[in-house]
Amino acid sequence: MNALLETPVPAVADDLTLRRGAARVLLANWRGGSTIPSRGLYPHQWSWDSAFIAIGLRHLSVRRAQRELETLLAAQWADGRVPHIVFNPAVPLDAYFPSPDFWRSSRAGARAGAPSAIETSGIVQPPVHALAAWLVHLADPDTSRRRGFLARLRPRLAAWHDYLTGPRDLGGEGLAAMVHPWEPGMDNSPSWDGPLSRVEPIAPQTYRRADLDHGRSAERPTDLDYGRYVRLAADYRDAGYQDTAPQAFAVEDPSVNALLIASEHALARITDETGGDPTPHEERAARLTEALVRRLWSAEYGMFLCRDLVGGGLVAERSAAGLVPLVVPGLPAPLVETLLTTAKGEGFRLGELPMVPSYDLGGHAFDPSRYWRGPAWFNINWLLERGLRGHGLDQEADGLRDAMLRLAGASDFTEYVDPHTGAARGTRDFGWTAALTLDLLAARQTASASRGRTAGHFGTSHETPPAPAGERERSQV
Repeated sequence: MNALLETPVPAVADDLTLRRGAARVLLANWRGGSTIPSRGLYPHQWSWDSAFIAIGLRHLSVRRAQRELETLLAAQWADGRVPHIVFNPAVPLDAYFPSPDFWRSSRAGARAGAPSAIETSGIVQPPVHALAAWLVHLADPDTSRRRGFLARLRPRLAAWHDYLTGPRDLGGEGLAAMVHPWEPGMDNSPSWDGPLSRVEPIAPQTYRRADLDHGRSAERPTDLDYGRYVRLAADYRDAGYQDTAPQAFAVEDPSVNALLIASEHALARITDETGGDPTPHEERAARLTEALVRRLWSAEYGMFLCRDLVGGGLVAERSAAGLVPLVVPGLPAPLVETLLTTAKGEGFRLGELPMVPSYDLGGHAFDPSRYWRGPAWFNINWLLERGLRGHGLDQEADGLRDAMLRLAGASDFTEYVDPHTGAARGTRDFGWTAALTLDLLAARQTASASRGRTAGHFGTSHETPPAPAGERERSQV
């Protein structure tokens, strides 16, 4: 056993026990129209969480998975953005910060087309939604067609992608830019340390961090970083959430743009399914792929890097975001080979450690417990597993899948884990961990059948077949 692996990865009893545990988490976190990530730390609906949760929910209830996405997209702004939080008005304001009275979306976001009757945040998260919608459709195409699920979501998904490739193309070279560290999803990544160093933090006495009520301070962002997050959010709000305003923080992130490409391929399939022409989406996916390679690939680092649009140049930090482009269909073979070498190397140790860490193990800022600065996350590893499989790397994908399933059950579906030991970190009973466990279980159960087909990239019709009807709880919700 590797010396870094301080304790063995525990085994779970069996797949049925694991499935029941994951289902229990999702049922407990369901709030009638959507699923909260956790019952303490995250009491509202989060954007990319809901996309991952819908992917897992389709194995329990296709109708509930559809509603998850429908509820989120009902809060879409008129300019096309999908906000990263949709607030539940029944939750007290002091349960989470920044709360609705900080974002003031219905007033401050009026020029950008924020909904008047739903309070949301004003920033976004990675665009996994078209991919999720396509996978939910494939789980039960008859129900999807009968309910007009894709026909109703397609215009909203198209507007979302138009927003990212239009107003958010801040670099003018075709890629979507993120204007806040919370937007790429890897909130506290060392990749943001340089760009954030230019931001003056807001005074700590002007706000209260609710996250520390539910999480250990050693596992959360520092007060300095949090003050900078609040400053950026407040400035963006005070500028009316206008992307044309000067931005103190603006980055092109490889994970975000890789997911946009994967979802653009999925949107092409959705458009074809609903009677439209998929060609414009296929062409945009190709342009985005070319821009991703041209703008963010680093041969020196053997992976994709973030680009700082304010300070200029690539950010010399190796995070797991640079491996996520494995999900891109048609990524040039030499780049796939190099990414695999990097993933297996000393920085990430794919196949040696239970799961791939969120940041280079040898990096100067590595911390095995602090939020996004080293811990291994289930959603990132799920993306890597699918990317590996999509490029025909089934052996590596199988090993990663099986380790993820063992850790999910052994850690009570924790938010993230120590990459060395697999020890649970963050909050327990976490939504996307449970949901993606269900998806990996279904894939493992149908592995022989799926390998008889083409394993397939994101967004294609060659997806893992849904579980048999008897394996799904067809809740009429």
